[in-house]
Amino acid sequence: MSQRKYAYFVLILVLVLHAFSYSGEARQPFACDPANAVTRNLRFCKASLPIHVRVQDLIGRLTLQEKIRLLVNNAAPVERLGVNGYEWWSEALHGVSNTGPGVKFGGAFPGATSFPQVITTAASFNASLWEEIGRVVSEEGRAMYNGGAAGLTFWSPNVNILRDPRWGRCQETPGEDPHLVARYAVSYVKGLQGGGDRGNSRLKVAACCKHYTAYDLDDWNGFDRYHFNAKVSMQDLEDTYNVPFKACVVEGNVASVMCSYNQINGKPTCADPTLLRDTIRAQWHLNGYIVSDCDSVGVLFDQQHYTRFPEDAAAATIKAGLDLDCGPFLAIYTEQAVRTGKVSEVEINYALANTITVQMRLGMFDGPNGPYANLGPRDVCTPAHQQLALQAAREGMVLLKNIGRALPLSPQRHRTVAVIGPNSDATTTMIGNYAGVPCGYISPVQGIARYAKTVHQHGCMGVACLENQHFGLAEIAARHADATVLVMGLDQSIEAEAKDRVSLLLPGRQQELISRAAMASKGPVVLVLMSGGPIDVTFAKNDPRVSAIVWAGYPGQAGGAAIADVLFGIANPGGKLPMTWYPQDYVAKVSMANMDMRADPTRHYPGRTYRFYKGPTVFPFGAGLSYTRFNQRLVSAPVTLSVPTLQYDLEGINSTTISTTMKKKAVRTIHTNCDSLDLNIHIDVKNIGDLDGTHTVLIFSTPPPGATFPEKQLVAFEKFHVVAGAQQRVMININACKHLSVADEYGIRRIFMGEHKIHVGDDFKHSITFQASKDEIKV
Repeated sequence: MSQRKYAYFVLILVLVLHAFSYSGEARQPFACDPANAVTRNLRFCKASLPIHVRVQDLIGRLTLQEKIRLLVNNAAPVERLGVNGYEWWSEALHGVSNTGPGVKFGGAFPGATSFPQVITTAASFNASLWEEIGRVVSEEGRAMYNGGAAGLTFWSPNVNILRDPRWGRCQETPGEDPHLVARYAVSYVKGLQGGGDRGNSRLKVAACCKHYTAYDLDDWNGFDRYHFNAKVSMQDLEDTYNVPFKACVVEGNVASVMCSYNQINGKPTCADPTLLRDTIRAQWHLNGYIVSDCDSVGVLFDQQHYTRFPEDAAAATIKAGLDLDCGPFLAIYTEQAVRTGKVSEVEINYALANTITVQMRLGMFDGPNGPYANLGPRDVCTPAHQQLALQAAREGMVLLKNIGRALPLSPQRHRTVAVIGPNSDATTTMIGNYAGVPCGYISPVQGIARYAKTVHQHGCMGVACLENQHFGLAEIAARHADATVLVMGLDQSIEAEAKDRVSLLLPGRQQELISRAAMASKGPVVLVLMSGGPIDVTFAKNDPRVSAIVWAGYPGQAGGAAIADVLFGIANPGGKLPMTWYPQDYVAKVSMANMDMRADPTRHYPGRTYRFYKGPTVFPFGAGLSYTRFNQRLVSAPVTLSVPTLQYDLEGINSTTISTTMKKKAVRTIHTNCDSLDLNIHIDVKNIGDLDGTHTVLIFSTPPPGATFPEKQLVAFEKFHVVAGAQQRVMININACKHLSVADEYGIRRIFMGEHKIHVGDDFKHSITFQASKDEIKV
């Protein structure tokens, strides 16, 4: 064994010995135990003092070796100061998860509420739902922490843009649109953390927005996330990849940001001071800590060979702004970096100040008492929490096809239902990845059995569906049933972390099974798809024998009940696709390693997402039907907007490389009064059908013509319930700086003068003319 590997082994062994294990009893205070006469009167234990004073007092008492042992996720105890060890790595992507070592299920905590996977919940377009899910997850996380079964630092949510449909982690993200992902991020973070404002506000739990940035390739065609150098333009970074992370920090006040494995333009994200120190800290003013993805620091040395010596890698990341290493690397090599003058102890103190401040905001140095100390096992898997999981699954269902109003089914007319397919009795498939142990499961066949007699056939075992030997039994079931429900799609064997797809088609012989069952069925045929990423089901979309298509995503622990409730009309579907469903030939044209968002006809590159891709789709972004019908009408909206400008700003535009037609027609957002540029749009929505339902108003904008501008982009959305025959007025607020600006090739946000088109779904457009005015403004 090499000396370096031996050092790894010894350190990990020591850290494991200090790791907590769940005993089923109440957790002892992390620090400042009032029963400890030696430490209870120390200055950092005095909750009445400002947090920054307490943090500096604690850091001042630590030796260099103690400090270094606190730079890693499995932080060692400082016993002489009464500070216990702490595991920073806990996960809560869509419920408390045991993916990381910080969470242990068992004993008083056999499970936790498992909500639908993020891509499914995003389809609800319901920001209040996202925040409420975050609140429930933090409630259960705090309860488990009090019982010694979890940490308080949850490395969620994943707010990467769903750029490529083959990515195995599509399921973890809120979709392809920057505004949608950003709003999800802010809502979920506020729910988790308790909605605290800027400053040293107290935290219920600490959220973490990951993986910063331009990370959405795991393992594809010889490229992997540990070696991938993402070549990203400043324009794409500003108007696509960084949008959700900025919102997390600036609007959501998130307590942590995680840097990713990949490089950006030749530099590892976790060692890039421009991305970390200059952007997250200096520009966005993160009030929290920056953590590496797990083993990222080791990866940039061992696999990317970014530095010659390991202590150089340790120094580079700390100096760039990294505060915490998920992995042992910094614990092993930072001391040598200090001894050789490559990083200073002051810089280590700065990193520790960021992590310890978050721990103090969480109340971890306040002894056993606090506002959440009463939470315990009774607050996990409550009936209300499980009902919310069911509601979220219902709201995330997307109805993509419904010929002749085949849905909803009727228990009176469809008394026998054939339930067919490899996902027909799915349980663990429904919760996707980064899930914990759910409170319980209701599979699709179990949910449908609540409404009708079921005849159940898998058709093929597993979603790979390599054989058709059971297709005959499926055909017989379909032939004799009043309706046929085919539950097909993907699972973690097809798409997952470290497993990108190579095809958008259904795996194996699933298409054959669907077509044969549909041909045999005497009643309506409903295709239910479970997946995280999009699937090319053009054949089913165009097959008149397939009456309806429902995308269920990965619907969580109550997924089967939600599917049945939608199929039988107890719940009226209102979800919208948060991503474009491309045809299979799209992936033949596009390398997954190409990070460009914008189309380039000279290279026959079609572009990505609905904002830039103009080719054919199976189903577009925002697609989703209802059992009722809605009519949208514009009531009022401004027709002009005066944009205050500075004289030097108008003159300065001439020096840029913006196209000649655009010169003198744009204003930097930092050179105007953004607070004065709010636009209010009033829209009436009427339910003209015969069923109550929810409706989502989607507002898109198109800027004045420009070669690299989006064709259209989502700028606002609002979801609400409208009873049959009723009308509801909704007011949408749009800010010109935040929503209607575009990034130039240097990544500079500008508001272009001229005609901006506002689209209300696909129903109508409204034009607003922007005019520059030389009003006196303060900048």
